[in-house]
Amino acid sequence: MIRFEQVTKRYPDGTTAVDDLSFEVAEGELVTLVGPSGCGKTTTMKMVNRLIEPSSGRILMDGEDVSSVNPVELRRRIGYVIQQVGLFPHKTVLENTATVPHLLGWQRAKARTRAAELLDLVGLDPSVYGDRYPEQLSGGQRQRVGVARALAADPPVLLMDEPFGAVDPVVREHLQNEFLKLQSQVRKTVLFVTHDIEEAVRLGDRIAVYGQGRIEQFDAPAAVLGTPATPYVADFVGADRGLKRLSVTPIEESDLEQPPVVHLDDPLPRELGARWAVVLDSAGNLHGWLSAEHARAAGSAGSTVREHARRMDAWLPLGASLKQAFATMLQHDAGWIAVIDEGPGRFLGVLTPAKLHEALRRSIDADAQDVPRTAVELDSISTVPSAAGPASSDGRGIKR
Repeated sequence: MIRFEQVTKRYPDGTTAVDDLSFEVAEGELVTLVGPSGCGKTTTMKMVNRLIEPSSGRILMDGEDVSSVNPVELRRRIGYVIQQVGLFPHKTVLENTATVPHLLGWQRAKARTRAAELLDLVGLDPSVYGDRYPEQLSGGQRQRVGVARALAADPPVLLMDEPFGAVDPVVREHLQNEFLKLQSQVRKTVLFVTHDIEEAVRLGDRIAVYGQGRIEQFDAPAAVLGTPATPYVADFVGADRGLKRLSVTPIEESDLEQPPVVHLDDPLPRELGARWAVVLDSAGNLHGWLSAEHARAAGSAGSTVREHARRMDAWLPLGASLKQAFATMLQHDAGWIAVIDEGPGRFLGVLTPAKLHEALRRSIDADAQDVPRTAVELDSISTVPSAAGPASSDGRGIKR
């Protein structure tokens, strides 16, 4: 969709902002451009919509050289979101969102309908927010309107210049989550400029790590974190890149261990053969957990597991990141978490801290060897919970 061919931007004073840049962004791909201030990432992005003209080389969008297109017409075909949002203060939210469709000559009713659809898509009820003015919105809400406005004419390409940099960390994370959900629906081709490596890793399908006017590494987030191409990249992503990599490494079924299992309508066992067991319903869906200590203390003729099962708080769906798994363990002070499928909630197994560490090691080695994670052989450092169980007083690693 977007291709740079030996693009250079050199200013009259001799400063070279971008030097002989060549890379390609596939249709529907979100590429983050990350690097320190002054490295050329924003210049790169602005050359796509010709806010800055290259000194040499070519930039093609869907096979067409952008230099051959009228700049105004080109910009109306490209969504553009900036940190300051740039909403018109004298126009309502709905009018702001419909700006580009109006410029393209859409009928007023069609433009307003499209604007309302986009506001709803970014989580702003048009019946509530449509008639408000920008000054009546929070920073996060204004940023959402900016994204909706950029998408209003359904452009194939979206340029985003540090769009979430002006909001507080909590709102920023929320906006990132919402944007990822939105991108999964609209699948735009996105160039996203940021100076924050964690944001780049969280959002990007691929990351372009900039040095001074050049891309030092262009690869998937996990590869950048696991196998930095140069000492510069290793230094830029930080010594804690292993922790950052947790956020882009998903839980896979091969990472899980199989603990003892009991079902809701089973007679309450006197012994579990382990310190704890997972409780499932008749369909194999996760219901809760049961400790051997509690079962022994409560055991009586006629009792069932249902009467003594406890709520399971520490769980995640398959495919959640190892960072989410680690955070869930810490949040619930848990020695393991249950993992379910994303459909009906069928129980798949448990992830322990040792298995989490193993999954991270296997992921890094898989990238280095260019093989699937399941093909990587590691010496196991985990203990099987069915044999010993987690070291806790209640059977699932939660201190009381």
